[in-house]
Amino acid sequence: MKPLQTDLSIYGNFHFEHPPVAVKFQHFKPENIQPLAPEKSFSLCEMLREAGRAPEPFYFGPGHEETCVGRILLGMQAMEPFAESGQIGEHLGVFDEARANYALYRHVPRFDRGVVRYVVFSRLDRAGFEPDVTVFAANASQAEILLRAMTYSTGEPYASRVTPVMGCAWALIYPFQRGRVNHFLPEFVHGMKGRGLFPADTVLVTVPHQWLPTVTANLGRMTWHLPSHRSRDAYLEEFGGILSDLSRRAGEA
Repeated sequence: MKPLQTDLSIYGNFHFEHPPVAVKFQHFKPENIQPLAPEKSFSLCEMLREAGRAPEPFYFGPGHEETCVGRILLGMQAMEPFAESGQIGEHLGVFDEARANYALYRHVPRFDRGVVRYVVFSRLDRAGFEPDVTVFAANASQAEILLRAMTYSTGEPYASRVTPVMGCAWALIYPFQRGRVNHFLPEFVHGMKGRGLFPADTVLVTVPHQWLPTVTANLGRMTWHLPSHRSRDAYLEEFGGILSDLSRRAGEA
């Protein structure tokens, strides 16, 4: 893995309740990284939470158990035909009929079989590698700052992609494959909500490697807490003053 070269210390200024997590997809076994403890059995989304608590980075790979659909989404194993047909979602009550669950699968991003054999997880402040995807579990105010840092110098619009099941695909695989910043509430996803991974008002913001330098640099340049956000009166006063000034200057041009 390429050693970390980007200064990511600015993210410590957020004081996140749940530390951000760096994720790396690997075909070959990671060097100098310990495996996930064999007695620990998690879903892929639970590994995100575990990484925020673990003192050191760890990897998940061959021989590790996974309690949901993570190995299928990572291309480590095939989906059982009964599951592929959509039976699980119907029985959970998430979908009216199996056909709806089946139709959803064509939208969910997955890795081709055998491409990813290992996944490395680490707290961002302890990662010694350049992340493929960085996952932030933020409150709404923190998420607004992160997303504004994406658009601050680019004008890129906010966009959220998620499905009611297989949320880990949208947190990890979609940003990596499409090179897009994503965000959604874990509360919207059946498994994440059922497992109680995060407080109900948490926003997951996932930043792929293509965007991490831009977001990081913009956080160092922009004003995090805008004056207009203090109150409605502050917003109206500032906005009205700007319009008045621009109108005056336009009339003088």
